[in-house]
Amino acid sequence: MKNNLNVAVVGATGMVGQKMIEVLIERSFPFAGLKLLASSRSAGQVVKVREKEYKVEELRPQAFDEIDYAFFSAGEEISKEIAPEAAKRGTVVIDNSNAFRMDYDVPLVVPEVNPEAAFKHNGIIANPNCSTIQMVVVLQPLQQEAIIKRVVAATYQAVSGAGREAVDELKGQCRDYLDGKPVSAEYIPRKGAQRNYQIAFNMVPQLDVFVEDGYCKEEIKMVQETRKIMDLPDLPVTATTVRVPVMNGHSIALNVELNHNLPADKARMLLEDTPGIKVIDNPENLEYPMPLDVDGYDSVYVGRIRPDHSVKHGLNLWVVADNIRKGAATNSIQIAELLISG
Repeated sequence: MKNNLNVAVVGATGMVGQKMIEVLIERSFPFAGLKLLASSRSAGQVVKVREKEYKVEELRPQAFDEIDYAFFSAGEEISKEIAPEAAKRGTVVIDNSNAFRMDYDVPLVVPEVNPEAAFKHNGIIANPNCSTIQMVVVLQPLQQEAIIKRVVAATYQAVSGAGREAVDELKGQCRDYLDGKPVSAEYIPRKGAQRNYQIAFNMVPQLDVFVEDGYCKEEIKMVQETRKIMDLPDLPVTATTVRVPVMNGHSIALNVELNHNLPADKARMLLEDTPGIKVIDNPENLEYPMPLDVDGYDSVYVGRIRPDHSVKHGLNLWVVADNIRKGAATNSIQIAELLISG
Protein backbone atom coordinates (compact mmCIF):
# COMPACT_ATOMS: atom_id res chain seq x y z
CA MET A 1 0.00 0.00 0.00
CA LYS A 2 1.36 3.40 -0.99
CA ASN A 3 2.16 5.90 1.72
CA ASN A 4 2.43 9.67 1.90
CA LEU A 5 -0.61 10.41 -0.24
CA ASN A 6 -2.20 13.82 -0.49
CA VAL A 7 -5.96 13.62 0.06
CA ALA A 8 -8.81 16.11 -0.24
CA VAL A 9 -12.34 15.88 1.16
CA VAL A 10 -14.90 17.98 -0.71
CA GLY A 11 -17.94 18.92 1.34
CA ALA A 12 -15.82 18.51 4.45
CA THR A 13 -18.27 20.28 6.78
CA GLY A 14 -21.28 18.17 5.78
CA MET A 15 -22.51 15.00 7.44
CA VAL A 16 -20.91 12.62 4.92
CA GLY A 17 -17.77 14.73 4.56
CA GLN A 18 -17.24 14.67 8.31
CA LYS A 19 -17.76 10.91 8.33
CA MET A 20 -15.24 10.52 5.50
CA ILE A 21 -12.61 12.24 7.64
CA GLU A 22 -13.50 10.01 10.58
CA VAL A 23 -13.26 6.84 8.49
CA LEU A 24 -9.93 7.90 6.95
CA ILE A 25 -8.52 8.07 10.48
CA GLU A 26 -10.19 4.87 11.72
CA ARG A 27 -8.91 2.83 8.79
CA SER A 28 -5.41 4.35 8.98
CA PHE A 29 -5.61 5.54 5.40
CA PRO A 30 -2.00 6.43 4.44
CA PHE A 31 -2.28 10.15 3.84
CA ALA A 32 0.49 12.61 4.56
CA GLY A 33 -1.39 15.71 3.45
CA LEU A 34 -5.08 16.47 4.01
CA LYS A 35 -7.01 19.30 2.42
CA LEU A 36 -10.57 20.10 3.52
CA LEU A 37 -12.70 21.86 0.92
CA ALA A 38 -16.19 23.32 0.98
CA SER A 39 -18.25 26.19 -0.36
CA SER A 40 -17.34 29.80 0.35
CA ARG A 41 -20.06 29.72 3.00
CA SER A 42 -18.07 27.18 5.04
CA ALA A 43 -14.56 28.28 4.12
CA GLY A 44 -12.54 29.40 7.12
CA GLN A 45 -14.07 26.93 9.56
CA VAL A 46 -11.54 24.95 11.58
CA VAL A 47 -11.74 21.15 11.82
CA LYS A 48 -9.55 19.13 14.19
CA VAL A 49 -8.10 15.91 12.75
CA ARG A 50 -5.63 13.81 14.79
CA GLU A 51 -5.22 16.72 17.21
CA LYS A 52 -4.18 18.93 14.30
CA GLU A 53 -6.33 21.87 13.19
CA TYR A 54 -7.18 22.26 9.52
CA LYS A 55 -8.75 25.35 8.05
CA VAL A 56 -11.49 24.57 5.51
CA GLU A 57 -10.59 26.06 2.13
CA GLU A 58 -12.93 27.29 -0.58
CA LEU A 59 -13.53 24.75 -3.31
CA ARG A 60 -11.92 25.72 -6.62
CA PRO A 61 -10.13 23.75 -9.38
CA GLN A 62 -6.60 24.79 -8.43
CA ALA A 63 -7.11 23.33 -4.95
CA PHE A 64 -6.45 19.89 -6.48
CA ASP A 65 -2.90 20.56 -7.60
CA GLU A 66 -0.76 17.70 -6.20
CA ILE A 67 -3.78 15.94 -4.68
CA ASP A 68 -3.73 12.16 -5.23
CA TYR A 69 -7.27 11.27 -4.12
CA ALA A 70 -10.32 13.45 -3.60
CA PHE A 71 -13.49 12.27 -1.90
CA PHE A 72 -16.46 14.33 -3.09
CA SER A 73 -19.68 14.75 -1.12
CA ALA A 74 -20.97 18.15 -2.12
CA GLY A 75 -23.88 17.47 -4.45
CA GLU A 76 -24.44 16.67 -8.10
CA GLU A 77 -23.98 20.12 -9.61
CA ILE A 78 -20.70 20.81 -7.82
CA SER A 79 -19.38 17.38 -8.82
CA LYS A 80 -20.25 17.96 -12.46
CA GLU A 81 -18.45 21.28 -12.42
CA ILE A 82 -15.37 20.53 -10.31
CA ALA A 83 -14.65 16.78 -10.51
CA PRO A 84 -13.49 16.86 -14.17
CA GLU A 85 -11.20 19.79 -13.31
CA ALA A 86 -9.67 17.78 -10.48
CA ALA A 87 -9.22 14.75 -12.74
CA LYS A 88 -7.42 16.92 -15.31
CA ARG A 89 -4.87 17.72 -12.60
CA GLY A 90 -4.15 14.04 -11.99
CA THR A 91 -6.42 13.59 -8.99
CA VAL A 92 -8.48 10.42 -8.70
CA VAL A 93 -11.97 11.57 -7.77
CA ILE A 94 -14.31 9.27 -5.86
CA ASP A 95 -17.67 10.96 -6.12
CA ASN A 96 -20.60 10.34 -3.81
CA SER A 97 -23.23 12.16 -5.88
CA ASN A 98 -25.43 11.00 -8.75
CA ALA A 99 -23.45 13.07 -11.27
CA PHE A 100 -21.52 10.29 -13.00
CA ARG A 101 -23.01 7.01 -11.82
CA MET A 102 -24.58 6.01 -15.11
CA ASP A 103 -21.85 7.42 -17.38
CA TYR A 104 -20.50 4.64 -19.57
CA ASP A 105 -16.84 5.45 -18.94
CA VAL A 106 -17.17 5.99 -15.16
CA PRO A 107 -16.99 2.86 -13.00
CA LEU A 108 -19.65 2.45 -10.31
CA VAL A 109 -18.01 0.45 -7.56
CA VAL A 110 -18.85 -1.58 -4.48
CA PRO A 111 -15.58 -3.31 -3.49
CA GLU A 112 -17.27 -6.51 -2.28
CA VAL A 113 -19.12 -6.85 -5.60
CA ASN A 114 -17.11 -5.47 -8.55
CA PRO A 115 -13.62 -4.50 -7.32
CA GLU A 116 -12.08 -4.97 -10.76
CA ALA A 117 -14.17 -2.08 -12.13
CA ALA A 118 -12.29 0.43 -9.96
CA PHE A 119 -9.14 -0.02 -12.04
CA LYS A 120 -10.88 0.99 -15.29
CA HIS A 121 -11.33 4.64 -14.34
CA ASN A 122 -10.36 7.73 -16.28
CA GLY A 123 -9.90 9.88 -13.20
CA ILE A 124 -13.43 9.64 -11.78
CA ILE A 125 -15.05 6.75 -9.91
CA ALA A 126 -18.67 6.91 -8.78
CA ASN A 127 -19.84 5.79 -5.36
CA PRO A 128 -23.33 4.23 -5.66
CA ASN A 129 -26.54 5.23 -3.95
CA CYS A 130 -26.62 4.22 -0.28
CA SER A 131 -29.52 1.76 -0.61
CA THR A 132 -28.05 0.23 -3.75
CA ILE A 133 -24.76 -0.46 -1.97
CA GLN A 134 -26.24 -2.49 0.87
CA MET A 135 -28.57 -4.34 -1.50
CA VAL A 136 -25.93 -5.47 -4.02
CA VAL A 137 -23.57 -6.63 -1.25
CA VAL A 138 -26.27 -9.16 -0.36
CA LEU A 139 -27.38 -9.95 -3.91
CA GLN A 140 -23.91 -10.78 -5.23
CA PRO A 141 -23.31 -14.03 -3.30
CA LEU A 142 -26.86 -15.16 -4.11
CA GLN A 143 -26.26 -14.48 -7.79
CA GLN A 144 -23.04 -16.48 -7.75
CA GLU A 145 -24.80 -19.43 -6.13
CA ALA A 146 -28.21 -19.60 -7.81
CA ILE A 147 -28.61 -16.87 -10.50
CA ILE A 148 -31.13 -14.14 -9.73
CA LYS A 149 -34.31 -14.02 -11.78
CA ARG A 150 -36.01 -10.97 -10.20
CA VAL A 151 -35.49 -8.48 -7.34
CA VAL A 152 -38.18 -6.58 -5.43
CA ALA A 153 -37.06 -4.08 -2.79
CA ALA A 154 -38.94 -1.90 -0.33
CA THR A 155 -36.69 0.52 1.54
CA TYR A 156 -37.11 2.13 4.95
CA GLN A 157 -34.61 4.99 4.73
CA ALA A 158 -33.31 7.05 7.62
CA VAL A 159 -33.52 10.83 7.78
CA SER A 160 -29.72 11.16 7.87
CA GLY A 161 -29.85 10.42 4.15
CA ALA A 162 -31.40 13.86 3.72
CA GLY A 163 -28.61 15.60 5.64
CA ARG A 164 -27.85 17.02 9.06
CA GLU A 165 -30.62 19.62 8.83
CA ALA A 166 -33.22 16.89 8.29
CA VAL A 167 -31.97 14.99 11.36
CA ASP A 168 -32.21 18.17 13.43
CA GLU A 169 -35.71 18.73 12.05
CA LEU A 170 -36.78 15.22 13.08
CA LYS A 171 -35.56 15.82 16.62
CA GLY A 172 -37.35 19.17 16.78
CA GLN A 173 -40.56 17.73 15.36
CA CYS A 174 -40.59 14.97 17.98
CA ARG A 175 -40.20 17.51 20.79
CA ASP A 176 -42.86 19.82 19.37
CA TYR A 177 -45.34 17.04 18.66
CA LEU A 178 -45.02 15.55 22.15
CA ASP A 179 -45.30 19.02 23.71
CA GLY A 180 -48.48 19.73 21.74
CA LYS A 181 -46.85 22.51 19.72
CA PRO A 182 -47.27 23.17 15.97
CA VAL A 183 -44.84 21.08 13.87
CA SER A 184 -42.99 22.69 10.99
CA ALA A 185 -41.45 20.81 8.04
CA GLU A 186 -38.86 21.97 5.54
CA TYR A 187 -36.61 19.04 4.55
CA ILE A 188 -38.82 16.02 3.78
CA PRO A 189 -39.29 14.85 1.07
CA ARG A 190 -36.61 17.43 0.14
CA LYS A 191 -35.78 21.05 0.74
CA GLY A 192 -37.57 23.28 -1.75
CA ALA A 193 -40.24 20.70 -2.62
CA GLN A 194 -43.71 21.86 -3.59
CA ARG A 195 -44.91 20.44 -0.27
CA ASN A 196 -43.01 19.30 2.81
CA TYR A 197 -44.21 16.81 5.38
CA GLN A 198 -43.70 16.02 9.02
CA ILE A 199 -41.50 12.92 9.30
CA ALA A 200 -41.79 12.47 13.09
CA PHE A 201 -44.25 9.61 13.79
CA ASN A 202 -44.87 9.40 10.05
CA MET A 203 -43.55 7.83 6.83
CA VAL A 204 -43.17 9.55 3.46
CA PRO A 205 -43.16 7.33 0.34
CA GLN A 206 -40.92 9.60 -1.71
CA LEU A 207 -37.16 10.14 -1.96
CA ASP A 208 -35.83 12.68 -4.44
CA VAL A 209 -38.15 13.89 -7.24
CA PHE A 210 -40.76 11.98 -9.20
CA VAL A 211 -39.81 10.99 -12.73
CA GLU A 212 -41.42 8.61 -15.23
CA ASP A 213 -44.35 6.24 -14.62
CA GLY A 214 -44.90 7.45 -11.05
CA TYR A 215 -41.47 6.33 -9.83
CA CYS A 216 -39.23 8.64 -7.84
CA LYS A 217 -35.59 9.15 -8.75
CA GLU A 218 -34.29 7.08 -5.83
CA GLU A 219 -36.20 4.06 -7.11
CA ILE A 220 -34.82 4.50 -10.63
CA LYS A 221 -31.30 4.80 -9.20
CA MET A 222 -31.63 1.47 -7.39
CA VAL A 223 -32.76 -0.26 -10.58
CA GLN A 224 -30.15 1.18 -12.92
CA GLU A 225 -27.23 1.08 -10.51
CA THR A 226 -27.86 -2.53 -9.48
CA ARG A 227 -27.77 -3.61 -13.11
CA LYS A 228 -24.55 -1.70 -13.78
CA ILE A 229 -22.66 -2.81 -10.66
CA MET A 230 -23.59 -6.47 -11.07
CA ASP A 231 -23.12 -6.36 -14.85
CA LEU A 232 -26.65 -7.69 -15.36
CA PRO A 233 -28.19 -5.14 -17.75
CA ASP A 234 -31.46 -7.06 -18.15
CA LEU A 235 -32.01 -8.00 -14.50
CA PRO A 236 -35.65 -7.30 -13.50
CA VAL A 237 -35.47 -4.98 -10.47
CA THR A 238 -38.21 -2.89 -8.90
CA ALA A 239 -38.14 -0.72 -5.78
CA THR A 240 -40.35 1.38 -3.53
CA THR A 241 -38.40 3.85 -1.39
CA VAL A 242 -39.81 5.27 1.85
CA ARG A 243 -38.42 7.82 4.30
CA VAL A 244 -39.03 6.74 7.90
CA PRO A 245 -38.55 8.51 11.27
CA VAL A 246 -35.21 6.83 12.01
CA MET A 247 -32.16 9.03 12.48
CA ASN A 248 -29.55 6.73 10.93
CA GLY A 249 -29.49 3.32 9.26
CA HIS A 250 -31.35 2.25 6.13
CA SER A 251 -33.38 -0.97 6.01
CA ILE A 252 -34.58 -2.97 3.01
CA ALA A 253 -37.24 -5.66 2.80
CA LEU A 254 -35.67 -7.64 -0.03
CA ASN A 255 -37.41 -10.28 -2.12
CA VAL A 256 -35.30 -12.31 -4.51
CA GLU A 257 -36.56 -14.84 -7.06
CA LEU A 258 -33.90 -17.32 -8.19
CA ASN A 259 -33.52 -19.63 -11.18
CA HIS A 260 -33.16 -22.72 -9.00
CA ASN A 261 -33.68 -23.70 -5.40
CA LEU A 262 -31.54 -22.16 -2.67
CA PRO A 263 -32.84 -23.24 0.76
CA ALA A 264 -32.94 -20.55 3.42
CA ASP A 265 -30.44 -22.43 5.61
CA LYS A 266 -27.95 -22.64 2.76
CA ALA A 267 -28.48 -18.96 1.90
CA ARG A 268 -27.84 -18.10 5.54
CA MET A 269 -24.55 -20.00 5.58
CA LEU A 270 -23.55 -18.46 2.27
CA LEU A 271 -24.13 -14.95 3.58
CA GLU A 272 -22.34 -15.72 6.85
CA ASP A 273 -19.25 -16.65 4.83
CA THR A 274 -19.33 -13.47 2.71
CA PRO A 275 -16.91 -10.64 3.65
CA GLY A 276 -18.70 -7.43 4.55
CA ILE A 277 -21.88 -9.18 5.71
CA LYS A 278 -22.98 -10.02 9.24
CA VAL A 279 -25.97 -12.29 9.73
CA ILE A 280 -28.25 -11.78 12.74
CA ASP A 281 -31.06 -14.26 12.19
CA ASN A 282 -32.37 -15.96 15.29
CA PRO A 283 -36.15 -15.50 15.38
CA GLU A 284 -36.50 -17.92 18.31
CA ASN A 285 -34.68 -15.34 20.47
CA LEU A 286 -36.17 -12.34 18.62
CA GLU A 287 -32.77 -11.47 17.12
CA TYR A 288 -32.61 -9.60 13.82
CA PRO A 289 -30.76 -6.48 12.62
CA MET A 290 -32.21 -3.05 13.40
CA PRO A 291 -30.98 0.48 12.61
CA LEU A 292 -30.01 1.23 16.22
CA ASP A 293 -27.77 -1.84 16.26
CA VAL A 294 -25.87 -1.07 13.04
CA ASP A 295 -25.24 2.63 13.71
CA GLY A 296 -21.49 3.21 13.59
CA TYR A 297 -20.57 -0.06 11.87
CA ASP A 298 -19.40 -0.81 8.33
CA SER A 299 -20.90 -4.24 7.65
CA VAL A 300 -24.18 -4.94 5.89
CA TYR A 301 -26.45 -6.83 8.30
CA VAL A 302 -28.95 -9.48 7.19
CA GLY A 303 -31.74 -11.28 9.00
CA ARG A 304 -35.25 -12.69 8.57
CA ILE A 305 -33.89 -15.05 5.89
CA ARG A 306 -36.80 -17.26 4.86
CA PRO A 307 -38.40 -18.86 1.80
CA ASP A 308 -40.95 -17.00 -0.28
CA HIS A 309 -43.67 -19.59 -0.77
CA SER A 310 -45.48 -17.52 -3.42
CA VAL A 311 -42.91 -18.37 -6.11
CA LYS A 312 -41.01 -21.53 -7.00
CA HIS A 313 -37.53 -20.40 -5.91
CA GLY A 314 -37.80 -17.30 -3.75
CA LEU A 315 -36.19 -15.80 -0.66
CA ASN A 316 -37.17 -12.96 1.66
CA LEU A 317 -34.43 -11.08 3.53
CA TRP A 318 -34.16 -8.06 5.81
CA VAL A 319 -31.08 -5.94 5.08
CA VAL A 320 -29.83 -3.09 7.33
CA ALA A 321 -26.74 -0.86 7.13
CA ASP A 322 -25.38 2.46 8.33
CA ASN A 323 -26.14 4.62 5.30
CA ILE A 324 -23.61 7.31 6.20
CA ARG A 325 -20.78 4.80 6.65
CA LYS A 326 -21.11 1.81 4.29
CA GLY A 327 -23.70 3.66 2.25
CA ALA A 328 -21.37 6.60 1.61
CA ALA A 329 -18.13 7.37 3.45
CA THR A 330 -16.72 3.91 4.09
CA ASN A 331 -17.47 2.59 0.62
CA SER A 332 -15.66 5.62 -0.85
CA ILE A 333 -12.54 5.01 1.25
CA GLN A 334 -12.65 1.27 0.46
CA ILE A 335 -12.53 2.14 -3.25
CA ALA A 336 -9.37 4.20 -2.72
CA GLU A 337 -7.86 1.40 -0.63
CA LEU A 338 -8.44 -0.97 -3.55
CA LEU A 339 -6.53 1.31 -5.89
CA ILE A 340 -3.54 1.94 -3.64
CA SER A 341 -3.16 -1.73 -2.76
CA GLY A 342 -3.73 -2.97 -6.31
